[in-house]
Amino acid sequence: MADRLDLQLISAALRRMGWIRLWSQVVLGVVVLGVLLFNNIGGQIAARADKALGLGPGLSLTSLAFVVLLWSIWQSGLIVRCGRALNGPVHPSKGETARLIKRSVLADLVGLTLGTVGYQSLAGSLFVQASMQAGFAFGGAMTTPGGRITNYPITSLEMLSVLSNTQVLFAHVIGLWISIWMLQRIYRPSGS
Repeated sequence: MADRLDLQLISAALRRMGWIRLWSQVVLGVVVLGVLLFNNIGGQIAARADKALGLGPGLSLTSLAFVVLLWSIWQSGLIVRCGRALNGPVHPSKGETARLIKRSVLADLVGLTLGTVGYQSLAGSLFVQASMQAGFAFGGAMTTPGGRITNYPITSLEMLSVLSNTQVLFAHVIGLWISIWMLQRIYRPSGS
């Protein structure tokens, strides 16, 4: 990598930023987990399966993005451990350290992709539901086969689903930015 002083600076930076990355993702992950459990245990959306138009795929993609977030949190722990090892007598090479950080970048990109597609699914289904409420599109209020007019307002639980998706997206964005900064720090020439 570089001389001993630069190695110590890189070690300190990886440890510090690794901890920031880990704890910010853990906090946001706990929020996401709480909301997803609330959605599943409450069963409100499942009970309103005919009313909540298409929230299932969006919540499934949010759940997958959360699983990728768990892996990203694990990668953060490995980055902290790598930062500690860089300060020791036997330390990983520049290539090993870069590969570790690149894996965390990849994890965050996959999580962002899943979360973004899930967000589009959630927002699209809520748009259709809101449009039926207001009579803006899709023929106004829905009618049952018996001719009874039904109007299904958007509930706070459905909006909470969008919030959980936004939190998982934000966690992956934080991880991505910190990982990119760490890669830049590793590849920066000595003395810069």
